[in-house]
Amino acid sequence: MEYKLVYHHEIVDDLRNIPANVKERIRRAIEIRLLIDPVGYGLFLRKSLQGYRKLRVGDYRIIYRVDGNQILILKIGHRNEVYPKALVRLNKFS
Repeated sequence: MEYKLVYHHEIVDDLRNIPANVKERIRRAIEIRLLIDPVGYGLFLRKSLQGYRKLRVGDYRIIYRVDGNQILILKIGHRNEVYPKALVRLNKFS
């Protein structure tokens, strides 16, 4: 199945403070792992983020949901901050 990426409109802000070498690793992870098999590579999240998955890239996480042939990327950030900030963003996804 071919997947289409849909990014939350604030993802640009997420990437602004991430080092360039980590941004490249995140880009490759999205292209190589997420677009190929988002269900197989991502781990389910629980509680308030139920229905979403996480993809680990070093100390950074990509929070996303698979919806048919779309991959909805909600948040990209450091593991220490990504989960609470993803919760805030849940109602803003557009």
